[in-house]
Amino acid sequence: MTGLNVSSSLSEQTVERLQEQIPRVTDRDSLVVRCPFTDSELGTVPACQPADVTEAVSRARAAQSEWAGRPVAERAEILQSVADEMLANDSELLDIVQLEGGKSRLDAHAELLDIVLTADYYARQGPDHIAPTRKNGAFPLVTTAVEHHDPVGVVGLIEPWNYPLTLAISDMLPALLAGNGAVLKPAEDTPFSALRAVELLVEAGVPEDLVQVVTGYGEPLGEPLISAVDYVTFTGSTGTGRTVASLAGEHLIDASLELGGKNAAIVLDDADIPTAVRGLVHGSYANAGQLCISFERIFVDETVYDEFCAQFVEAAEALELGASLDFGPDVGSLIGKHQLETVEAHVADARERGATVETGGRRRTDVGPLFYEPTVLTDLPGDATAACEETFGPVVSITPVADADEAVERANDTDYGLHASVWTGDTARGKTVARRIETGTACVNDAYLSMWASTDAPMGGVGDSGIGRRHGAEGLLKYTESQTVSTARDPLVPMPSVPNRLWAAGSTLTVRALRRLRGLSPLSER
Repeated sequence: MTGLNVSSSLSEQTVERLQEQIPRVTDRDSLVVRCPFTDSELGTVPACQPADVTEAVSRARAAQSEWAGRPVAERAEILQSVADEMLANDSELLDIVQLEGGKSRLDAHAELLDIVLTADYYARQGPDHIAPTRKNGAFPLVTTAVEHHDPVGVVGLIEPWNYPLTLAISDMLPALLAGNGAVLKPAEDTPFSALRAVELLVEAGVPEDLVQVVTGYGEPLGEPLISAVDYVTFTGSTGTGRTVASLAGEHLIDASLELGGKNAAIVLDDADIPTAVRGLVHGSYANAGQLCISFERIFVDETVYDEFCAQFVEAAEALELGASLDFGPDVGSLIGKHQLETVEAHVADARERGATVETGGRRRTDVGPLFYEPTVLTDLPGDATAACEETFGPVVSITPVADADEAVERANDTDYGLHASVWTGDTARGKTVARRIETGTACVNDAYLSMWASTDAPMGGVGDSGIGRRHGAEGLLKYTESQTVSTARDPLVPMPSVPNRLWAAGSTLTVRALRRLRGLSPLSER
């Protein structure tokens, strides 16, 4: 923490320039953004009100029709320019993400690369995903059917503080490629990352009014935003996600929700222990555990439990905590006092219920006001808060199991279903076990990065972990409305001179013939 100059890293001039992007119908109170590294003021943004949301949606909607009218190839070229702009301004972006998010530089760097990979994927593959597609018509030779994809209009994005760059922009890019406008509501803790990234979108060629940012608190802005847009994307807690889904339903718009998780990793008896430890230490403590797809529960085959646990504790103790704008520290700060209090409460409850704190379990004010040590719990009772509720901090429990069956049963003993990980020397076995875990995604012999970076594959949760998917064709098509245009040489209705009974009999014969041609068994004669 020594020598970290917050004011010089995010100057008053930069703050004022970024504030200019935010639509305000009139003067607004200021919302103070704090730097978790020092708990000092980083800058302020307006606390927008419902009228500002209305103005933002109006601006985005006015710009959207011209944007949608551009060839999709032109929009794709601009997405490639977005990737270029992000890379060209990487150092500044990483500084901002760290200063308002408190994370390590390596974790911030992962956010930047995610935007680049996502922009590149949708620029290359997106046009094919939304190209008009010929479908099988009702009757060959006489009918055709073509599916078209049109933008929904204006997309609302309500994004969290834990990954303020990637979740704000990577979720938005496919919406823009599809021809939509966007209104982004970033978390009140981390608005500057989003504001600077949107500024770079404009520099890359995105029309100036197409993307709007409204800053402020969620409660006064959520309902006005959802009621005014045509689709809503939300990442955050399950409780708030239910409210967002309810509001979307009231306004008859679709929604994509990535919510909470209580992710489990399984270490089988044939796993390479040093490799599993290296992967799961990162998978548990990335962004100080403030990651929806990080691990809070690890189930280890009892035959390798002692070896795994000893090596994991040693590796956790070797992690360096720090507040630095370079690549030195491994683990950064928690975002705020509310998150620190949650972590402390979960660990205290675990201790009271008989769990053992193998390492960690302390806040580290010598490093910074909101730092907490990487913590390992063993003998954690199933009714402990840390066993069943999302901690969202640097705390993981390690539990021995008799075999893979018990591991899967324990992993599935939760209302959540976001992500999982399996570690084994036999990848075929790992895939089989992964398929038994009730989650939207799972990795074999990796924590989460191989899944997250697979931008062609959908990612999302089941159960209380949400609905909808990001990435892949699904992550783009959700921002479109499909229209089918069918044609026929003649109307498919009886000719005036043909009795209805004969028309029906002829239709049945035609359907029987089509089924034979398509390789299906004909209907049984009755």
